[in-house]
Amino acid sequence: MINVGIIGAGRIGQVHAKSILTGVPEARILAIADPYLSETAAAWAKQVGIEGIYRNYKQILQDPRIEAVLICSSTDTHAQISIEAIEAGKHVFCEKPIDQSLERIAAVEAALRASQRNLKYQVGFNRRFDHNYRALRAAVLAGKVGEVQFVRVSSRDPEAPPAGYVAGSGGIFMDMMIHDLDMLCYLSGHEIEELYAQGAVLIDPAIGEAGDVDSATVSARLSNGALALIDNSRKAVYGYDQRAEVFGSLGCAQSYNDTASTAVISTVEGVVSEKPLWFFLQRYMVSYQAEIRAFFDCIANDTEPEVGIESGRISIRLALACKKSMAEQRPVRLSEIAD
Repeated sequence: MINVGIIGAGRIGQVHAKSILTGVPEARILAIADPYLSETAAAWAKQVGIEGIYRNYKQILQDPRIEAVLICSSTDTHAQISIEAIEAGKHVFCEKPIDQSLERIAAVEAALRASQRNLKYQVGFNRRFDHNYRALRAAVLAGKVGEVQFVRVSSRDPEAPPAGYVAGSGGIFMDMMIHDLDMLCYLSGHEIEELYAQGAVLIDPAIGEAGDVDSATVSARLSNGALALIDNSRKAVYGYDQRAEVFGSLGCAQSYNDTASTAVISTVEGVVSEKPLWFFLQRYMVSYQAEIRAFFDCIANDTEPEVGIESGRISIRLALACKKSMAEQRPVRLSEIAD
């Protein structure tokens, strides 16, 4: 049994807690901590049997019984808590991003290398554990599409976030598209060498006033010469739109939206099917559980995480390249974004 502490009792912290409670019997949550712990969250933690309910996360790090921590706090705390957890001898699962600064990510890596223990560090890119994306990757790895020539990822949220959230998120490239940039590499099996990003405020003027865009595209060239496209929108009125395609010399692999059912109603008036699932937790709940299970499997079997610090670093370099490209209105090579 692996004893766990969760740092951050907000939505994603509770999502991971539920994943452990319902699908990871080899792990036990001993404590949860959040400086802004609400009465509702505290009551929920008590109800599900979590023993320690704290406001100070250091109480988790100081508990010798706890072997692993899940960092689900605000983005600006991820790197510092990661370093403290590593120094306390804990295995770490850290929600993306590790940090928005490459320097801070390097500091986390240095702490991990300096540790005298064989600690595991996994970054929370849950889409790598989604059944649709994994099926596409399996097809590519099996040679079903031949030499990859073109990759496309569409990701559109059902509702735009509040402008206040956008201001602290790092922007659409750091907060939203970072998943899709990671998907281009994951699905194709190749790295991005150059990209060109464009953005616009087409949905909510308040997002523009906060210094961000709510609609964005990226065109990219991969290390094998293949081309790639990403399109992001903060508001798709029909639901949570998540699709991808890998086209190659021998064929094409595509994934479509998950829906409440596969029923298609055909009448004289037309053909109607279900809309995409509305909320990201509906769409990706199984993948959240799968990534947490994979983390504990690494600890139990002494294997390396599928998504480690290097994956986290590459995604930030790509997001920074997107921001630079949009600001300077030109293509940016990844080599311009120094480690």
